[in-house]
Amino acid sequence: MSKSQSLTTNSRISPWLARLLYPLGCYVVIPGFFGKIEITGQENIPTKNPVIVAPTHRSRWDALLVPYAVGRMVSGRDLRFMVSADEAKGLQYWFISRMGGFPIDPKRPGVSSVRHSVELLQNDEMLVIFPEGGIVRERKVYSLKRGVARIALDVAVDRPGTEVNILPVSLKYSDPYPSWGADVKIEIGVPLNAAEYLEESVRRSSQKLTAALETQLRELHELPQSKEILV
Repeated sequence: MSKSQSLTTNSRISPWLARLLYPLGCYVVIPGFFGKIEITGQENIPTKNPVIVAPTHRSRWDALLVPYAVGRMVSGRDLRFMVSADEAKGLQYWFISRMGGFPIDPKRPGVSSVRHSVELLQNDEMLVIFPEGGIVRERKVYSLKRGVARIALDVAVDRPGTEVNILPVSLKYSDPYPSWGADVKIEIGVPLNAAEYLEESVRRSSQKLTAALETQLRELHELPQSKEILV
């Protein structure tokens, strides 16, 4: 049995824990750790319908900064998100599993994890998936996995006439390994509607949508920027 098959795939939001952790993270932990925090593009966040948030992945801090930039304190929406199977254990996972996280093996995604992702989106949830896979310390955007596009397209087929958006997000730090006082810049792009990429060929549809998302992320993440923000 693979690691992904041995994990229970479900997710939930604990109301009392969310009421505690969101303000703690947004008003204490993140402002207390980072120096300058710059966020642009929050007007692009969809406030309804299924949404996949597709951020670049540069640090473990991403898991806190994405909710900080697009979550309930901004959009009024709680986030569900995939986490590495290696993180699905111990006290860390106790918190993750009660704040919308569920496990997936990035190298061998289990059917149950993909199915759960589709079910969440069919219920108009906002789901975070890092399309590069693991953490990348370099400036460039790596080739994306097609799983994000396939999941979005599956939902678009099941719900004709409904916008199923993929929201590109770039996270850039002043240090590849952010330490206390590091600066961070978060840029939120224009969402891509998966329904606009539907073709008869599923493979071709996923290729086109993945390419469009990769282009968006490269434009957000790799364009010239100030010297303070490096990765």
